[in-house]
Amino acid sequence: MAEQPTEIRVRTPRGKELLGVVEAMLGANKLHVRCQDNKMRICRIPGKMRKRVWIRKNDAVLVEPWAIQGDTNGDIIWKYNPTEASWLRRKGILRIE
Repeated sequence: MAEQPTEIRVRTPRGKELLGVVEAMLGANKLHVRCQDNKMRICRIPGKMRKRVWIRKNDAVLVEPWAIQGDTNGDIIWKYNPTEASWLRRKGILRIE
């Protein structure tokens, strides 16, 4: 029997969420993230992700801008693994390098 390719399910941005790539680690659970709207945001890692997900430079992440100061700040709400990030780039959804 031939194996069928497995379909991967990838979380895509909904509503105000933006895709981004981590540019630098700032410490104190804060990161510099270049988002798809070509803005650099200082994003924080919320407590529920802090010890469960390790985020490094050049990782693809999903960012939710804050209601106040949304152009400069935001929260990381999802980290994509390398397979998901390459799928997003192949489909043209993630256009940041």
